[in-house]
Amino acid sequence: MQRRNKASNVGLLLLLSQIYQVGLNRIPPVTLVTLAINIFLFIQPLKRLDETCISVNECLYMKDWHRLYLSPFHHADDWHLYFNMVSLLWKGINLESKLGSAWFGYIIALFSLLVGVLYMILEIALAELLDNPMYKLSCAVGFSGVLFALKVLNNYYHPGGTSRIMGILVPNKYACWLELIAIHLLNPGSSFAGHLAGILVGLMYTKGPLKTIMEACAGQRNSYSSGGFSYSGNPYYTSRDYNVYTDGLNEEEQFERAMRNSLNDRAN
Repeated sequence: MQRRNKASNVGLLLLLSQIYQVGLNRIPPVTLVTLAINIFLFIQPLKRLDETCISVNECLYMKDWHRLYLSPFHHADDWHLYFNMVSLLWKGINLESKLGSAWFGYIIALFSLLVGVLYMILEIALAELLDNPMYKLSCAVGFSGVLFALKVLNNYYHPGGTSRIMGILVPNKYACWLELIAIHLLNPGSSFAGHLAGILVGLMYTKGPLKTIMEACAGQRNSYSSGGFSYSGNPYYTSRDYNVYTDGLNEEEQFERAMRNSLNDRAN
């Protein structure tokens, strides 16, 4: 895996511009810290990409467990960072104001590890089912697996609505599955197993026992009538109208616009 080219960081500049437009005072603290960590590690990575990416061979067989928590916070290039962090910005504002900073931080920390673990399990399964050991060598970086998990949570805590993905209007509860396929078709080099791992971790939380286990470990009980957690959250970070910063576009429409801008920029 080659090191990214730092000659042009248009995606990073666009991301900083987006954060500035939203306003630091409007971004909840855990979301802001997570954004800052990803940006800092893009500018000043701890290690080379081939030393931070996660794979079955490097992490499991070679016992390099540091990759579990390094890989989500390193990105291949500035556009990879931009797409992921704009998505985190939107999801973080929605979810952190709903769940509270403490619980949202708990989710980010745990999901970052769980997505990596499940990613390796899926790659092992693919290698065995397809009799192709290359899946165990496949190495992935980026926060997108965690974002797919957060997308499932966002649809759980904010049910209803529709999303337009590649011109197709679908209910939000199914949008992550169509987005999983669409991203893989548009960018075959993306990590299908990593994105699928994110969706599965999200479903483990919303449909499985993960949320109950997390509450038990945190010593809290779920008393939220709408199905959420009983954290009150930070009163200074309430739900806001994010449309003023996104021209009324939903997340998928923002992604499509960014993709067009990216292609135009590369063409120029």
